[in-house]
Amino acid sequence: MWMVVMFDLPTETAEDRRRYTQFRKMLLKDGFMMLQFSVYGRHCPSDENAKVHEKRVEWALPPKGNVRIISVTEKQYARMKTFYGKARRKTEEPPLQLSFF
Repeated sequence: MWMVVMFDLPTETAEDRRRYTQFRKMLLKDGFMMLQFSVYGRHCPSDENAKVHEKRVEWALPPKGNVRIISVTEKQYARMKTFYGKARRKTEEPPLQLSFF
């Protein structure tokens, strides 16, 4: 499962910019990667794990702005088409999982 966080936060004042930076750094520290400006994604191996990361995002929400969180399955995420200009790029792969037997 993939969790995608999309946000539009104000950057008009120095305080707004500081909160924007704090929110972005929290996402990166929590394992999210930037897919586009203000769109970050993270692979979650289970629904339970996704809920943990969703709570972390909710805890870090700035007081102003618009934040959206969506979870999509591996299959749905794999159907995403990614382009850079007119050139097609490969969509991010989920990280390798370790298995213990």
